[in-house]
Amino acid sequence: MAELVLQQHLNADVGYHAFGFQESDDAELPVPFPDGFARGVFLNAFPGRLDIYSAGHTHTASVDVEVWNGQPPAQDRAAWDEQAEADFESASGEVAVWSMSLGRTEEVFALGSPGLWRVRVSCAGRTEAAALSEEDGTGVGVERYLVQCWPARP
Repeated sequence: MAELVLQQHLNADVGYHAFGFQESDDAELPVPFPDGFARGVFLNAFPGRLDIYSAGHTHTASVDVEVWNGQPPAQDRAAWDEQAEADFESASGEVAVWSMSLGRTEEVFALGSPGLWRVRVSCAGRTEAAALSEEDGTGVGVERYLVQCWPARP
């Protein structure tokens, strides 16, 4: 059975419906954030990068990151508005959070080691975040994410 290795809370600054996770050592990435960002695609993977499409235009999303030593238990899909998985290759074992409006933020998390990782992203609060964008334009913690990472097995 897989064990939880790291748990961390982050705040993601969402701008233009976008934020992302990118390899901290990003000098060699062929497509750095936000190049090629696909509007409307909940989770989009590039080499060393994962893009998230938020339901809200401009706000601060609440992100809980979990790093596991194996595949974590499945999440109850009914508890989430969206859920998707993708592979993520890390050369450094450290991941930075990027904002469409601010660029690289100070928020980072450690995977523990470089290599190929599997990432599951779950999100709740999308309807509320979209409604807030229509009204006030901002909010904090309305849209909530759970990002679970584990080593990918070939």
